Amino acid sequence: MRVTAPARRSIFSSGERETLAAVARASMPAGRVFRGAGVDCVDKIDNFMALGPPAVAQAYRGLIWALDAAALLHHRRRLKSLGDAEVLSLLERWRHADYGRRTMLRLLTLPLKMAHFNDAAMYATVGCKFGTLPIASGAVEKPRYLSERVMPAADVPANETLECDVVVIGTGAGGAVAARELAERGCAVVMLEEGEYFTRADFTGHAAEMQRKLYRDMGATIAVGNASIPIPIGKTVGGTTTINSGTCYRAPARIFESWRDKHGLADFSAEHMAPYYERVEEVLGVAETEARYVGGVGRVIARGCDALGYKHKALRRNAPACDGQGLCCFGCPTDAKRSTNVSYVPLALKAGAQLITGARADRILTDGGRATGVEVRAGKQRFTVRARAVVVACGSLLTPLLLERSKLGTSSGELGKNLSIHPAVAALALYDEVIDGTNAVPQGYSIEEFHDEGILFEGAFAPLDIGAAQSPLLGAKLVELLEDYKRLACFGFMIEDTSRGRVRPGPGGRPLITYWMNRHDVARLKRGVEILSRVYLAGGARFVMPQVNGFDQLRGEADLERFRRAKVSARDFEISAYHPLGTARMGRDPRRSVVGADQQVHDAPGLYVMDGSAVPTSPAVNPQMTIMALATRASQRLADRLG
Repeated sequence: MRVTAPARRSIFSSGERETLAAVARASMPAGRVFRGAGVDCVDKIDNFMALGPPAVAQAYRGLIWALDAAALLHHRRRLKSLGDAEVLSLLERWRHADYGRRTMLRLLTLPLKMAHFNDAAMYATVGCKFGTLPIASGAVEKPRYLSERVMPAADVPANETLECDVVVIGTGAGGAVAARELAERGCAVVMLEEGEYFTRADFTGHAAEMQRKLYRDMGATIAVGNASIPIPIGKTVGGTTTINSGTCYRAPARIFESWRDKHGLADFSAEHMAPYYERVEEVLGVAETEARYVGGVGRVIARGCDALGYKHKALRRNAPACDGQGLCCFGCPTDAKRSTNVSYVPLALKAGAQLITGARADRILTDGGRATGVEVRAGKQRFTVRARAVVVACGSLLTPLLLERSKLGTSSGELGKNLSIHPAVAALALYDEVIDGTNAVPQGYSIEEFHDEGILFEGAFAPLDIGAAQSPLLGAKLVELLEDYKRLACFGFMIEDTSRGRVRPGPGGRPLITYWMNRHDVARLKRGVEILSRVYLAGGARFVMPQVNGFDQLRGEADLERFRRAKVSARDFEISAYHPLGTARMGRDPRRSVVGADQQVHDAPGLYVMDGSAVPTSPAVNPQMTIMALATRASQRLADRLG
């Protein structure tokens, strides 16, 4: 957590600082080579929280108070006065307690672990490149079009009215593609982006620093329900494409068949969508991950799959010049990953589009029911963009909020509903051989044997500090594991979910996300953990850490049988999700969908949704390619309509 700040008053009280320092010492003691944690962790978190939303800092202080109250209840003393062994004993009770306390402990210790293990000396010990700056190759030249066609919203005069053919809100997988296609067909396009335009010179590789700069609410977007599920999304030019792993799949033919059968989308098929996928793949340079950058994780996964007879292969990605630094989720330092900030946005700008950064779309304007522009907020000032058509591409968590604020797209009652997220689970495994997962593509390999069952396995390796934060272990067990980081493998899987959630306006204008996993999807998670554990063990793993409550390690058939017989719920898994979809879904029937086959909102002519919220169901694969292909199709048709 490499965050510095000028001298200021701490956001923590002296008592809170002492409590945090005591938790840090007990949960991360000195190991064979790693130093122990202490007050320096508190300083890092203090600076980090001070730069983020006040609500996040206040919630974190609440976690400190809750743990301190538990110490008073059990020991009749404040936590800061307990010995390290007593503190660790209290933390371990919470780790094995009810879901509420497990979740609070996870949220409390996650920043501490990130802060402590984001350390250059520890990186060097495990042979990790993270933190060994500079990592960008060569100086970053600023092209002329960036100077001429990119403007901070603060530079737009207050109450100004801008005129264009199409205003595009968002620069991620949907918005950037739409802007490029429309601009190259002669439309005057204005792109609005709430985040800032960062280049590879800004991508330091430090997870916490990049989360603050590139992620919405520092990555603290969470769905609540019968499990708490983080759904980190981007807030920067390029949107979430800037911080994803670059995996590029076409949706299977069976998905388009289901769209036709269940949603009346008769025009859609794998054959119909192929030219649009091909156009996107050409821009992104999509190809299989090079064998030399698959790394040790891919090697042991392939070995385990071969032993079990499972299909496996390298993943297709949008990174033709990748050199395997493993920093995909924190901004590519070499521009090898062709996220939209280095591909479609520059193409749109070269074709004449204008980009305004730091601009929050507040409300969509209408005239006689037709969309005619956007009211924009930048700090305390406002301005307006008038247009013949409005393209909303804020993503599945924010697009429904904008439409609802504007009282548009609501006639079917489906806006904000039908949220699909592809719940994901990862597992670690320790080998006797060197894996060196940090010096390879983190998500470069896949197991596809079970894809038709709705389970897709993909790589999931993380840097040392993120790996520490993801592990539920504490104390000497945690440190011992991390000192063996070069011999650890991490792989994961996501499921084609049949559960659905909802997005509503929450406090401070943030999305309030609810999502309840059904029994079918929980059973898929359990099966996925069992399959992945078998692959690890067949590939020579000493033991597997499945990150399921009650199962710290699986070492062989007896443990797998015990896991198979166990009754587990959604709350027993450490779940995350990265693919929110469907909250303004596409369909033929205006009574059951928000947008039509052209992605125009049923009850608002001139208003289009071109992001993941229009995708009607789970595509069973990473969705960025499908979002981009759909946006290509819809924006070409919009350009024809505008003449």
